[in-house]
Formats: sequence, C-alpha cells, structure tokens
Amino acid sequence: MEPTQESVPDDGAGMAPSAMPAAASPARTRQMLPPKGSCWYCEKPLDNVKRFCDKECADAFDEEKEFTR
Repeated sequence: MEPTQESVPDDGAGMAPSAMPAAASPARTRQMLPPKGSCWYCEKPLDNVKRFCDKECADAFDEEKEFTR
C-alpha cells in the first residue's frame, strides 16, 4: 500500500503560511518612501522627516497600493 502523502498531488495548497514567499509589509514599504515635505496621500504640508500627516493617511495609502497593484 502506498503512503497517503505520496498519493496526493503537490499543488502547494497544503503549504504552511511561513513557507510561502513573504510580501513586503506595508509599514516597511512606507519607510522606504523618501520624505518630500508633504503627506504622500493628501499632500498636506509636513516637515522634512514625516511621510504622512496621520495614521489614517498612511493606512489609506497602503490600501490604495493594494488595489492598484
């Protein structure tokens, strides 16, 4: 009799989440953006260190990036 694991086709569906390729996390992607003096989402003027004016803009930026890929 043949073992069960060998009789099941390997389509990758049983892979553990840690074994799948990891995409860049949204926070890391945001940190890679250069500061430009304004919010990357709403263009509100900022200092030369910040990238977003608040968490809502940062989250909205991430959400938009997910849908425009």
